[in-house]
Amino acid sequence: MAAGKGTRLKSQLPKVLHEVGGKPLLEHVIRAAVRVVPAEDVYAIIGHEAERVRAAMAHTGVNFVLQEEQRGTGHALMVAGEALAGYDHVIVLSGDAPLITPETIGRLLNFHLEEQAAMTLLSADLENPTGYGRVLRKSSRSAEVLAIVEEKAASAAQKKIREINSGFYVFDVKELYGNIGKLSTANAHHEYYLTDMAGVLRKALRKARRPVVAWKTANAAEVLGGNTRAELSEIDEKMRLAKCRQLMADGVTVFYPATCVIDADVEIAPDTVIEPYVQLLGKTRIGTASRVRSYSVIRDSEIGDGVVVRPGCVMEEARIGTGAVIGPFSHLRPGSDVGEGAHVGNFVETKKIKLGKGSKANHLTYLGDAEIGAGVNIGAGTITCNYDGVNKHKTVIEDGVFIGSDSTLVAPVRVGKGAYVGAASCITEDVPEDALAVGRARQIVKEGWAREKRRKK
Repeated sequence: MAAGKGTRLKSQLPKVLHEVGGKPLLEHVIRAAVRVVPAEDVYAIIGHEAERVRAAMAHTGVNFVLQEEQRGTGHALMVAGEALAGYDHVIVLSGDAPLITPETIGRLLNFHLEEQAAMTLLSADLENPTGYGRVLRKSSRSAEVLAIVEEKAASAAQKKIREINSGFYVFDVKELYGNIGKLSTANAHHEYYLTDMAGVLRKALRKARRPVVAWKTANAAEVLGGNTRAELSEIDEKMRLAKCRQLMADGVTVFYPATCVIDADVEIAPDTVIEPYVQLLGKTRIGTASRVRSYSVIRDSEIGDGVVVRPGCVMEEARIGTGAVIGPFSHLRPGSDVGEGAHVGNFVETKKIKLGKGSKANHLTYLGDAEIGAGVNIGAGTITCNYDGVNKHKTVIEDGVFIGSDSTLVAPVRVGKGAYVGAASCITEDVPEDALAVGRARQIVKEGWAREKRRKK
């Protein structure tokens, strides 16, 4: 169920598209669901900003059901009736509760089948159940549910019950749609509540002995929903701490994990060290025995074995070869491919380049749209001028080239193997192999010029 607006978030963004753990809330739930059933058997019921949600989740391969008018959770299942008609059972998940696991979904379904139930709800014990509907069981030892009582309707004694309804269910499809028409809108919001199906089915199927039951998860955090910004923050914290613990269990050192932001899909090999205040985002992969130092932000990048990323680096869609050294304060933009043992140093920016094995660009340099061979030295302040105001052009620097400091290479241009470019040169033509290219004006010295200028002032 993913049709709600999420008014308490006070946001233009649909509730289920708010992110925790580096992904939208709904995507986390879908990822759990498709590990239980195939994607073609998963239906997202969408309503508020439906096309925006559909577009954001299109890559998941699930189906969509449109709830044009949002009239409650019961109404959401009503509009899904045609889509679900061919199934025996339906699992109902909340699109804003991203901590649910495939294991819990599977156990809930199995319990439902074992009990031959008409409806099974997932419950949990909360230290502070305020705001949640309470589960009233037939007895403390019985799985059978008498009713779900909402907070506003609960008596003082019922409010003391810590077992809450999570909003996750399994229904027998035949019994659900044979009785869903009995739901009423006689409530404060004039909506159809799915929770009321417990009472409807219990009354309708008493003689058929098709019970309404509850299965309680041991991990209450799984059922938490993101209804406010504060709740989203708490869920995000839980997810990221769990990710750090999983990495540490797999042999990765994460110093001060509470300060690190590591997305769910990040992969890190053993013996790599992640220092405090690092962000590893998207589908970043890091090899073994590497070290990422503090304040670096890395997204969708591949980092090899034995790489050192010094403090304050930013990289996106970059590839770093084995043994390379990056930073401090390097900016590697999409398409940057840094070879084995290469160095990209402080205040160097790269974009769509290939830097060969053992090559170095250590200081204050911009390299864009360039192919740079092995063993090349790029002096401080070098710029590849790749854009003419209309089109991008390529610079080629072959193996063993030495580029002097403060050089400007105006693309398209090629510097041949083993050539030298003198410092402060502006290179506009190709440089042959093993040549020296110097492209600068001859120095002129005018004795006493400065003294005369001061005298006139």
